[in-house]
Amino acid sequence: MKRFKLGFNFLGSIRFYIFLMVFAAGLIPSLFLTSSIMSSYENRTVSAETIRITAQSNVLANKLVSDGCFEVGDSQVYSSQIDLIASYYEGRIMLINTDYEVLYDSYGIDDEKTIVSEKVFECMQNRVVSNYDSANNYIEVCVPVTEEDDTVIGVIMVSKSSTEIYANMAYMKQNAFVMQFAIMILVVFIAIYGSGKLMKPFDVMSESIDKIQTDYENEQLSVLNYNETKQISKAFNAMLSRIKTLDDSRQEFVSNVSHELKTPLASMKVLADSLLGQEDVPIELYQEFMTDIAEEIDRENQIINDLLSLVKLDKSQGVLNITSVNVNDLMELTLKRLRPIAGEKNIEIVYETLRPVTAEIDEVKMALVFTNLVENAIKYNVDDGWVHVSLNADHQFFYVTVEDGGIGIPEEAQEHIFERFYRADKSHSREIGGTGLGLAIVRNAVLMHRGAIQVNSTEGKGSTFSLRVPLLYVQ
Repeated sequence: MKRFKLGFNFLGSIRFYIFLMVFAAGLIPSLFLTSSIMSSYENRTVSAETIRITAQSNVLANKLVSDGCFEVGDSQVYSSQIDLIASYYEGRIMLINTDYEVLYDSYGIDDEKTIVSEKVFECMQNRVVSNYDSANNYIEVCVPVTEEDDTVIGVIMVSKSSTEIYANMAYMKQNAFVMQFAIMILVVFIAIYGSGKLMKPFDVMSESIDKIQTDYENEQLSVLNYNETKQISKAFNAMLSRIKTLDDSRQEFVSNVSHELKTPLASMKVLADSLLGQEDVPIELYQEFMTDIAEEIDRENQIINDLLSLVKLDKSQGVLNITSVNVNDLMELTLKRLRPIAGEKNIEIVYETLRPVTAEIDEVKMALVFTNLVENAIKYNVDDGWVHVSLNADHQFFYVTVEDGGIGIPEEAQEHIFERFYRADKSHSREIGGTGLGLAIVRNAVLMHRGAIQVNSTEGKGSTFSLRVPLLYVQ
């Protein structure tokens, strides 16, 4: 069973198809060439033999006319000449007059009989007629016998065996078969060697990938034999680099989420134990502790909600609930909810809208986009800073710009900020809080609306997020 499986795998491999192509490329031309040579030899030999018989028959015809054989009508006059030529050709010669009567048959079979043949009829029209019957192995030539004024007075029909031609062809076929067998062995060897040589870089690539699976941190794919393997190596290493980055981000995410989830729980535990460990707790202290516990629960909920939002956006069943929405009202409602948070850092939010905008969007998901962008602009800002939000539209899209004068994003981090779990400033982000999922949620929601988002940022001077979404949703 194992051998069968290995054989089946080989039949489905590139190595097998390379072997098959090389084998076919070597063998098929050889077979075609052999067949062509044999056919050419047969045609040329039959043609040469036909010309030779025709020439000899013309000589015989002229001799018979000059001797007046048709006038005398005595077969003894011409029988010796005809028999001589017939024995030379090892064939049969018949002399036929214009009444289609056989005057002489070198085989002595059809003497004085009437012959009815299409070839004889055609030859009586003063045309040389020849025929090669490869199935019965004979060549037949009909030559008209004419007087000086080209009047046809008879026909010479010559039938010659082509056994010699067949024997020569059989000998050639035997030699050709031996040569083809030798060529086939050579082609098989070349095909096996060539397919193995061509596929060796891919075997090396497979071994390298196996090693990378066990230690992808310190390994890279480097197979540079062909342009294709160079491209595969380059693409694989780029993917591997991305996987490493993603894995690092996941590990950091687990660490961050663990920290973010553990901290509120620890705080709630301490507060609850404090309440339980005291008797006759004053109502003021009880209310203060419960307020703190509620805030910690809110923090916990925020983390969980971010995770659930991203999962919902990832799922194929997360279908958009498209309705016609007043985007101006949606943005104003979002900013109204976030102004208290901005007020804690004395950050001024300026909202500018140039025209009424109505679009076909999922209101809940787009509100999530607006909330995350503006909330990030507040979080990663400086005290007494500012956030500028603008809304505009044309005949096809609406545009949202969220600009802040905050800490900005390093240039090398800007291409990664929409990746889930990614944080540009890890130490600062931990102080601010969050899970690093906000911009990943934003990007997924925007793409679901067939929109686009980009960022332009200078570290230490602030960031600008630009959003473009179609006014009409097209599935």
